[in-house]
Amino acid sequence: MNLKRIISTFVCIITLYSCADYNVKDGMKKKERQYYSSSGFALIYEDNLYLQKVVNKKINNDDIKVMHSLLKTNTPIKIINPANSKVVETTIYKKANYPKIFTIVVSEKIASILELDLDNPFVEVVEVKKNKTFIAKKTNMFEEEKKVAEILPVNEVKMDDLTKVEVKAKKKLNKKSNFILVVSDFYYEDSANNLMKELVKKTKINNISVKKINDKKYRLFAGPFKNFNALKTTYISLNKLGFENLNIYRE
Repeated sequence: MNLKRIISTFVCIITLYSCADYNVKDGMKKKERQYYSSSGFALIYEDNLYLQKVVNKKINNDDIKVMHSLLKTNTPIKIINPANSKVVETTIYKKANYPKIFTIVVSEKIASILELDLDNPFVEVVEVKKNKTFIAKKTNMFEEEKKVAEILPVNEVKMDDLTKVEVKAKKKLNKKSNFILVVSDFYYEDSANNLMKELVKKTKINNISVKKINDKKYRLFAGPFKNFNALKTTYISLNKLGFENLNIYRE
């Protein structure tokens, strides 16, 4: 009996050691890196944006230059215009601060290459793996991509949360659609009206209103705006007052 117990104990120890060794090795495996990918509106650089402190760094509009708030300098990326499938490959020129409503800051040169709609400059930004020599360039589409582009030529944008902008390949952004910038929802109507008066006084924005959603919700919003570009100035004004998590809706 003693011999059997000794053998059994020895087998258990060997088994437990093997499992522990496997778990350590398994835990040492590096997790696959998650590469950055985002969709949203691009801020097309102008010198007055720097002078007004909307952006804290400058770029040359005649060059293929971009700035990003999260990605490091020299990070390789692709910028895609989903409306026409045009792509620019480049690297992050500078890391910069700018309003959260924008996904990236691009030069006028890039906006021109991508043929961005200046009223609604919607783009997709994708980080590229550094597995080969990377040169800033305008990418040519393959034949397969061209076929897909013909079938699904443009994308529709739905904006309920700027951090999670949803892209659907259905139809082009309707220029007649109106954008609403939601400042906040309130339980009391008086609270919403008081803040509205303060904002009008401080920003000189006149198209701010309060709408009753139900008996327990009153919405303070700005708009409607005919396009994103018209909304941009109001957003920046509110952002400077400390309003950062502003939601945008399309009517």
